[in-house]
Amino acid sequence: MSLKKKAAIVGVYEHPTRFAPSKTTYQIIAESAREALADAGLTIKDVDGLFNAGGGGLLGSLALADYLNIFPTYTDTTNYGGSSFVGHAAHAAAAISAGLCKVALICYSATPVSTPMAGIAGAMAGDPSSNYENPYGVTIINGYAMTAQRHMHEYGTTSEQLAEIAVTMRLHASMNPNAKYRDPITVEDVLKSRVISSPLHLLDCCVVSDGGGAVVMTSAERARDLRKKPVYILGSGEAMRHAAAGHRDLMDIATNDSARQVYERSGLTPKDIDMAMIYDSFTITVLMQLEALGMCKKGEGGAWVGGGRLRYDGEFPINTDGGGLSSNHPGMRGIFLLIEAARQLRGEGGARQCKKPLRTAIATGIGGNLGYRHAAATVILSNE
Repeated sequence: MSLKKKAAIVGVYEHPTRFAPSKTTYQIIAESAREALADAGLTIKDVDGLFNAGGGGLLGSLALADYLNIFPTYTDTTNYGGSSFVGHAAHAAAAISAGLCKVALICYSATPVSTPMAGIAGAMAGDPSSNYENPYGVTIINGYAMTAQRHMHEYGTTSEQLAEIAVTMRLHASMNPNAKYRDPITVEDVLKSRVISSPLHLLDCCVVSDGGGAVVMTSAERARDLRKKPVYILGSGEAMRHAAAGHRDLMDIATNDSARQVYERSGLTPKDIDMAMIYDSFTITVLMQLEALGMCKKGEGGAWVGGGRLRYDGEFPINTDGGGLSSNHPGMRGIFLLIEAARQLRGEGGARQCKKPLRTAIATGIGGNLGYRHAAATVILSNE
């Protein structure tokens, strides 16, 4: 079934908090949902589809529905890490197209700074594989560092090239009043920051923050009568990679498959994409996803990201909110990819609005450990 222009994003909201010791995750979700619905010109009574991957304990979406006082007829708690909410956008479009719900609320919040035990490590502790691997195996940062080392070994990628990504994200964050870090940085600053896991420096790594947000979706037909300009789903793709019984290629990223699917299902090619929101847990995450999306050939990402190409006023803008490297990263950042892409396509980016005219955007996320076990979800969005 084609989802092309069957559903649209009609409301978005990113909670401004980066440190919320006085709020619960449910409070942040409720506040975000209220504002996203207001953005769409809808109310909480309109919601009959609930999509959430963060927290809630054993009862998950049931406890959240109780807190929000809604009675959804369709729920989805798919959780494969940071990319989950990009996948939720596709799932919501499918559910709306199939008549399973009319108004979908995608929401998320986490408070790993003000509530440290809410961090991703704690969330993964119950996984059977993690119980064996956490004491002895690959940590998250080590997995990404291994992929960076391998990319450098195979293709000659340099730390200076990775640093260009971090510098661009900080430039965008400097124009985002809610970003956690807004002071400009240089390539030299990145290289002088301490090494966390070679070759990744501190400024190659995402920030840690509290935060949350919400996205509202409905049918393309209904979207035309709502408050804001609709942002249509044109196609989607999802894929996974894991240890494969010990046979693991560090350069094989799940986005290779999710990108192929999204182009096939949308009928578009990389040349048709105007800007991107790309999960930036680490600088290497961005570079490898750009290659997998077909923006450049495999192994050429290091050279391709230079020269200001990724800036808001460049040839191919990405992560105009400052991304996880500078704006926010409360554990799973995929929902913010959708929020900022929608803002840009609606022309609501403010000082960081892309200078080039925008018709399409691609949002793609990685959840889990890029060097070991991870999932990818990708959607193409359009304002036409």
